[in-house]
Parts: sequence; C-alpha cells; structure tokens
Amino acid sequence: MVVLSVPAEVTVILLDIEGTTTPIAFVKDILFPYIEDHVKEYLQTHWEEEECQQDVSLLRKQAEEDAHLDGAVPIPAASGDGEDDRERMIQAVVDNVCWQMSLDRKTTALKQLQGHMWRAAFKAGLMKAEFFEDVVPAVRKWREAGMKVYVYSSGSVEAQKLLFGHSTEGDVLELFDGHFDTKIGHKVESESYRKIASSIGCSTSNILFLTDVTVGEDGTRSLTVPSRICFHCATMGTPRSLLFLISAPCPWLLTHGSVCTPRARPRYGE
Repeated sequence: MVVLSVPAEVTVILLDIEGTTTPIAFVKDILFPYIEDHVKEYLQTHWEEEECQQDVSLLRKQAEEDAHLDGAVPIPAASGDGEDDRERMIQAVVDNVCWQMSLDRKTTALKQLQGHMWRAAFKAGLMKAEFFEDVVPAVRKWREAGMKVYVYSSGSVEAQKLLFGHSTEGDVLELFDGHFDTKIGHKVESESYRKIASSIGCSTSNILFLTDVTVGEDGTRSLTVPSRICFHCATMGTPRSLLFLISAPCPWLLTHGSVCTPRARPRYGE
C-alpha cells in the first residue's frame, strides 16, 4: 500500500463530497434524478407548509436575479386565482428547478429545496448514501491521529448530514466535527477558506482540502487571484484513495495557496 502524508502543520481535514467521499454515479444517477422525477409531487404534497413556501420564496428571489440569463424561468407570485394559481406556480417552480439543474447550478435556493426533498427520501428509507470503501477507515485514522475532520460541499449542510447519517455504512455523523456549504462561500473563492478557518479557530495553513476538482497546471484555478491564501489542497483522481497517513512529505501536494493534480495517482492497497 502506498503511504501518503499530509504536511506537518495540517490539523484539519476538509472533505468535498461528490467524487471524493461519494461516487459521482450515486450523485448523478440517484440523487439528482430523484429531484427531477419527484419535485412536482413533493411540491403538491407540501405546498401549504411553511418550509416549502420558504423554499419557493427563495427560488423566486433567485429567479428574479437570473432574469437576464438566457432561458431563465420566472416564478410568478400568487395572484389569488385559487387552485389554478397554485398549479401554475408549482409548474413554474418545477420548470425553474429543472432549468437550474440542467446547467448544474449550485445556488443556495436550489440546494435548499433539494436538501428538503432528500431529507424526506432518506427518512422514508427510499435511498442510502454510498461512500468509497476507504472513506470511513481514512476518517477514523485521521481522528485517531488527533485531526479534526470537516465537510465542505456545494450541497447544503442539511443534505450533507443526511448523506452521512443515512448511509450504507450506517450513521457516521459522529466522525465529523462540522459542515460547511455555499452559505460560507463558493469553493473557488479564497475568502471561503478564510471564513472556514476563522469558524474552526485555526490558520488556513492548518487546513488540507481534499476534492476531485481538476485544476490548471499553475494550480490557481480553484482560487481567486490575486487574493490567494496559504492552505493545502489535493485533488483526488481516478482511481482515488483517501487513506492518507502521517509520514514523509507528500510528493504531489503543493502548499502556500497552491492546488495541484497528483503527478502519479496512488491506488489504495498497492
């Protein structure tokens, strides 16, 4: 087995989800299609509930901000026409959600509704989250080494907790010290990592972010320039493994605000 290391100053592991802890196929073939297939039914069932109306209001606000975009789908406000008005608004929300998803958008409004829909599905036992086989063992090893482990994903914090609380590995939420989503900022913005470090109570240089996102050769694509910061980020290729152990300096991890793709991707079990 190839033994990889993290820089000595790293005390916090920050995990992405899609392609890092969870197979992309689970997200693309199960999670997202569930939303598209059931969003209308969900809205019709929960329309009168306060939470659902809050979701719709947030989506309507996002639709107003998106009005200048090609293909943007508006969501009308209630006009007082009773059942016809309700069905018209529901269909507009459905069309807006499907439009956003077709563009792979990560808006907070979309993620919030998706999170609520997945919550209902997970709690009903309609699905269980899947992880790569090395994820839970790796997280346990990091914790045994005294590290803190957090999740940072574009999916809402609620959706993240659903995944780790209803998985084929059981409820593994206790393995994580906290969760972050787009409310703290997007992953391509360096300010997001400053906020995360501040929230955790550490320096950005103490954080190692693991993600499957591919970056440019200069390692700057995932950070806004010129405001790069000192933190560590490794991209998980295919095949991928999260089983990092503390030993010698990692040959494919660049530091001081850089992000890199592994020069030679290690395989778990080698």
